Amino acid sequence: MHTHSLEPWKHHHGFLGARHDHHARRTWLVVALTAAMMVAEIVGGTVFGSMALVADGWHMSTHAGALAIAGLAYHFARKHVHDPRFTFGTGKLGELAGFASAVILAIVALLIAYESMQRLLAPVPISFNEAIVIAVVGLGVNLASAWLLREDHDHGHHHGHDHHHHHRHHDSNLRAAYLHVLADALTSVLAIAALLAARFYGWVWMDPAVGIVGAVVIASWSIGLIRSAGIVLLDMVPDASLSSQIKHRLEIKGDRVSDLHLWRLGPGHSALVVSVVSDEPKDPAVYKARLGGLHGLSHVTVEVHPCKEHGGH
Repeated sequence: MHTHSLEPWKHHHGFLGARHDHHARRTWLVVALTAAMMVAEIVGGTVFGSMALVADGWHMSTHAGALAIAGLAYHFARKHVHDPRFTFGTGKLGELAGFASAVILAIVALLIAYESMQRLLAPVPISFNEAIVIAVVGLGVNLASAWLLREDHDHGHHHGHDHHHHHRHHDSNLRAAYLHVLADALTSVLAIAALLAARFYGWVWMDPAVGIVGAVVIASWSIGLIRSAGIVLLDMVPDASLSSQIKHRLEIKGDRVSDLHLWRLGPGHSALVVSVVSDEPKDPAVYKARLGGLHGLSHVTVEVHPCKEHGGH
C-alpha cells in the first residue's frame, strides 16, 4: 500500500462552542467579583450582627465555587481539545459542569429554605441600615456579573433562525454560571425588599418569608438546568426537526434510512451515524453530499447496505 498521508480522511474532533474562550474569560472575571463580594458580606455581616448578610455571604461562596467549576471546565475542555482519549472531543464538558452546578444550585435552594424556616420560628435582630447598604452593593455586583455572562443571543435573531437552532448552540456551562449569578441577584432584591419592610413597617417576618420565595424560584431554575444538561449527557436527539430533515434528504430514489443516531457533541456541534439501505448503493460520499449545508453537523458517518432481496449485490 502507498504511504499517502491520511490527513484528508481524518475527522476533526474539536467541538467547543464558537465563543468558548470569550465565555471562559468572562467567567473568571465573575469568579473574582463574586469572591470579593462574598468576603465583604461575611465580614460586614459579622461586624454589624446581621445573620442575613452572613448567610448571603456563605450562599455567595457556593456560587463562587460553582462559577469556578464553570471556569475550570472551559480550561480543561480547551487544554484537552485534541486529546485522543476523548472519543468525540471535550465539547460536552460544559454540560457536565452545568449539571454539577445545577445540583449545587438545588442544594443552595434547600439551605435557603431551611434557614428561612428557622428565622420564621426564631426571628433574629438586624442592624438594618448597614445590612441594606451591603445588600445594595451585592445587587450591583450581581447585575454586573449577569451582564458579563449573558449569552450573545443577537447572532441568532437577525438571520431568522428558529428556536431549535438557538437551543442547539447554547452553552450549558455559561447558562449555569449565568443562573447562579441571577439567583444571587434575585436573593439580593428580595433581601433588600424584606429589610426595607422590616425597617420601616416592623415586618420582621418578611425577611424569612421572602427567603422561602427565593428558594422556590432558584429550585425551579436548577431543575430546568438539570434537565437540559441531562438531555445532552444522555445523548438524546438534540433536535427532532434536524432529524427529519436528514431523513428527507437521504430518502430519495428508493434509498431508505434503516438506522439514525443524532446527538450533540458540544455547543453548535452534532454528530450523525446513519445507515442507508439501497437497491443501487452509491459511495458514502454521495450521501454525505446530500446532507451538505445542514448547519451544525460536525461529524458524519454513513453506512451503506445493498438491499439483498431486491437482487442487489
